[in-house]
Amino acid sequence: MVYYFTSNVVDPSATLYVGKDKFENEELIKYGWEEDFHVDNLSSAHVYLRLSEGQEWNKLPKTLVEDCAQLTKANSIEGNKKDNVTVIYTPWANLNKNAGMATGQVGFYDQKKVLKTLVPTRINATINRLSKTRTIASTDTLATDKEAHLKRLRAAAHVLQQAQRKEEERVRKEQREEKWTREHAYEELHKGLGEEDEEGEEKGRSNQEAWDEDDFM
Repeated sequence: MVYYFTSNVVDPSATLYVGKDKFENEELIKYGWEEDFHVDNLSSAHVYLRLSEGQEWNKLPKTLVEDCAQLTKANSIEGNKKDNVTVIYTPWANLNKNAGMATGQVGFYDQKKVLKTLVPTRINATINRLSKTRTIASTDTLATDKEAHLKRLRAAAHVLQQAQRKEEERVRKEQREEKWTREHAYEELHKGLGEEDEEGEEKGRSNQEAWDEDDFM
């Protein structure tokens, strides 16, 4: 089972989710979203935050990080009994899971992308607020939810790609038109100069003929 919670300390509200036990954690690790935010460091507690569009995992509001950390502590048999618990968090894409690890266990590809937050004590008001929003879903929905999410991302990427192609074609068309204008402006300039030369020659011949007539008189 997967438990979903809503954090209203931010606007728009944020979705947090956690597995029932370490076996569910395996499914969460497998089907996490690229944008998800992973909170851990305590046995049997893997809390994820579904980031909103444009949010950065390392620039989240302090109140939202505190909600995640409180939920992590509350869902750990060991951590829930202790004070001054350190909770670590990292993007889902930084989770490293290999066959040699125990069930529910993960490592990290890049330790520089792992941050820490201190939870001095359990805050019951926070846990009660989050618990009132709890919903339950089967782990079977994780795979379909991720595929639907990836489908939306592909559709959005396609729209963006089409827009980029249209913009590139517009730029190419504009460049072609500018090139045509430059080339024909050059031709028109030379054409104009040629006409002026012809007019000069005509005037020269007319003047010469006039001079010849005067000389004859």
